[in-house]
Amino acid sequence: MEPIVTFLILAAALMHATWNTLVKVDDDRLMTMVVVIGTTGLLAPFLLLLGPSPTIESWPYIVASAILNNIYFLFLIEAYRVGDFSHSYPLARGSAPLMVAVGAMFFGGETLGIGEILGIAFISAGIISLMWGGGLKLGWAPLVYPLLTGSMIASYTIVDGIGVRLSGSPVGYVGWLFIISPIPLCVIALVRRGVGAFAFLSKQWRRGVIGGLCNLISYGIAIWALTFTAMANVSALRETSVVIAALIGSRVLGEAFGLRRLVSAVGVFLGIVMISFSAAQ
Repeated sequence: MEPIVTFLILAAALMHATWNTLVKVDDDRLMTMVVVIGTTGLLAPFLLLLGPSPTIESWPYIVASAILNNIYFLFLIEAYRVGDFSHSYPLARGSAPLMVAVGAMFFGGETLGIGEILGIAFISAGIISLMWGGGLKLGWAPLVYPLLTGSMIASYTIVDGIGVRLSGSPVGYVGWLFIISPIPLCVIALVRRGVGAFAFLSKQWRRGVIGGLCNLISYGIAIWALTFTAMANVSALRETSVVIAALIGSRVLGEAFGLRRLVSAVGVFLGIVMISFSAAQ
């Protein structure tokens, strides 16, 4: 992987951890998610001016990804509701590369090398350490919802990896995906919050702009990288955000950062590095 690509995906990881923190710290996570994703949708049409429209062959993947993203949003909200940020975020993001690596073999024709296999082992060890350290003691919900979130991350990553390669226009693919994706979540928010949704939007629009920009750029970089890089490598390198999230949870949100989480974060990080720098054939 070229150094500039690695740098850009790491920057995407930082932006992803940032907008997830904005969602976690607010009491009304559904509305915060709507503000962030809705702002992304408002910014997305400008991308359509930068490139051609995606091919017809890629449209089923755009629609499928939009559906999967909305399921991911709902699972993520629940994961943050039942668990703290530095537990839920690493477990959700850290489990996704495992699923992407397997799914990419079956659906994308990508194979695993020794580095990928070793990386998966390290990531698995990191996740298991989180489970032993408190997830099960707190009940199944703090474990199940992050893993469901991870399964959705893996699903839309594989769908996007295939779809963007068929699209002939990564910019057009991302633009239309982000125009469509916010619609279901906004409808859900209106049904649940009614007119109160508009009051929330008027107060939190600044957070929406910051989070929306972070989300658009972060996801756009990942989609762009998927056009020429193995799905498992892109997913894994992007998930270095788990380490950033653990630090944010500790320093900004005041969550405990003990030896267990340090070992888990380091284990996941080492696994991610191994996967990222072992080229899939």
